[in-house]
Amino acid sequence: MPVLPGAEPFRHEAGEVGVLLCHGFTGSPQSLRPWADYLAERGLTVSLPLLPGHGTRWEDMAVTGWQDWYAEVDRELRVLREKCEQVFVFGLSMGGALSLRLAAKHGDAISGLVLVNPANKVHGLSAYALPVARHLVRTTKGLADDIALPGSHEVGYDKVPLHAAYSVRKFFRLVDGELPQVTQPVVLLHSPQDHVVPPADSARILGRISSTDVSEILLEQSYHVATLDHDAERIFDESYRFIGRLAPSVGMKGSTSGG
Repeated sequence: MPVLPGAEPFRHEAGEVGVLLCHGFTGSPQSLRPWADYLAERGLTVSLPLLPGHGTRWEDMAVTGWQDWYAEVDRELRVLREKCEQVFVFGLSMGGALSLRLAAKHGDAISGLVLVNPANKVHGLSAYALPVARHLVRTTKGLADDIALPGSHEVGYDKVPLHAAYSVRKFFRLVDGELPQVTQPVVLLHSPQDHVVPPADSARILGRISSTDVSEILLEQSYHVATLDHDAERIFDESYRFIGRLAPSVGMKGSTSGG
């Protein structure tokens, strides 16, 4: 199937510091592309993969699960590690959960995490209905486009395949159990007005990870897809500052340019 316009994966090879960006459930690289471009323009090596079943049509997603999505980002991380001295992992929504599992599994191979409105649980009665409902109903309404900024649009599905949603539920439970294994420095940015992922998810993540170098930042002007919203530039700036603090070569570039 052809990829939706704007949903293409993105790669940029440059310096010895790399960043892997993980997009969210039913979304696409388009939601993180401005962030990827910002990092690439500053001399970082960037990988922004398209998760299997995403960026085409919802029917393709219905036959994929968390193992497929995780395998894709795990593979991209290993490629970056071969090219770069240091690698950071950034994620939005379910991409945050993917990032946390990578951190739990790969340890010191990852220098730090930046999480934007990370998801930790499927909430509400629908979560309990999924095991049965997925056999009776194929889809439910979509999650895309929770953005406050007028004119900003997320390329994503308008329907959620319930088989895939059930897989997400299982994945979140798995990652929740692995959170204590996360020890890397973390910046977690979340929106108080998020209509997809409640603030409770960020609170639980912060309460369960073992990291000691942790920053929490509120995105007061944005909804769920904050990387395409009013606070996007703040996210980009904070993430680059975070890399500069932990990656000496990037930090030196920032100091010589007055940043």
